Amino acid sequence: MPELTHDDAIVNGVRHHYVEAGEGPLVVLLHGFPEFWYSWRKQIPALAEAGYRVVAPDLRGYNASEKPHSVEQYGLDELVGDVLGLIDHFDEESAHIVGHDWGGLIAWEVAIRHPERVEKLAVLNAPHPERFREMLRTPEQLRRSWYVFYFQLPWLPERLLSIRNYTPIAELFRDGAENPNAFDELDIQRYVEAAKQPGALTSAINYYRALFWERARNELRALFGRSRSNNEVQAPTLLIWGEQDAALRVELTEGMERWVPNLRVERLPNASHWVQNDRPEKVSNLLVEFLEG
Repeated sequence: MPELTHDDAIVNGVRHHYVEAGEGPLVVLLHGFPEFWYSWRKQIPALAEAGYRVVAPDLRGYNASEKPHSVEQYGLDELVGDVLGLIDHFDEESAHIVGHDWGGLIAWEVAIRHPERVEKLAVLNAPHPERFREMLRTPEQLRRSWYVFYFQLPWLPERLLSIRNYTPIAELFRDGAENPNAFDELDIQRYVEAAKQPGALTSAINYYRALFWERARNELRALFGRSRSNNEVQAPTLLIWGEQDAALRVELTEGMERWVPNLRVERLPNASHWVQNDRPEKVSNLLVEFLEG
């Protein structure tokens, strides 16, 4: 088992905590909501043993990383800048980028905006931004994405998620997985403790608040023909998708070749949104195979 080391780095003006293991080409693992580096606990050793230098940060605002106060500090420009800064911190020009959920959205944006910094891209249960934009116009996906709109309210989402000693956070993991062994009670408690860090819950929800207004501005620009013209991903891309995702329809995996010409899609029928926890060995093997290919 490779040794995991914990450290901090000032990246893009924000202190980030990260876990590191292994030596070799750099692989950056980006977690989602409401997680932290620990969501990659099964993949970090597998990738390190395969000959990679693996870095899994707590995203800004999460767990042991610094928690900026304003909503604007959680916009995509800042989040993309964090990843670029992390690559710079390890004295690399580029890296393999792997992201799940929110980390997947950030990974897509890094690959679209800065193709020269991404060797290969792997995304777990997060659609290409343009595909999600299309599907969000359908009633079913709109219904599944109700929480995005709820998170725009001030203070109430934080209050709801923290009631009864953060029971709703625990239930996201306890009740949301397909594999009954995906999370044990110690795992769940670690996620709860991460969410309990002062300011962490508001920071995590601020991702959604910042994105909502950013998307609204982009829609207005599109009305006047000023939307982003290039959404193509040049890097070889692997999309891993747990088909039993309660929030994201499996149809989101279809038609992405329009923006991602070098795309491989792996759909896992017995996995949920927490795909790397439901099927840890399968996901690790897919990642290693893809990066080595």
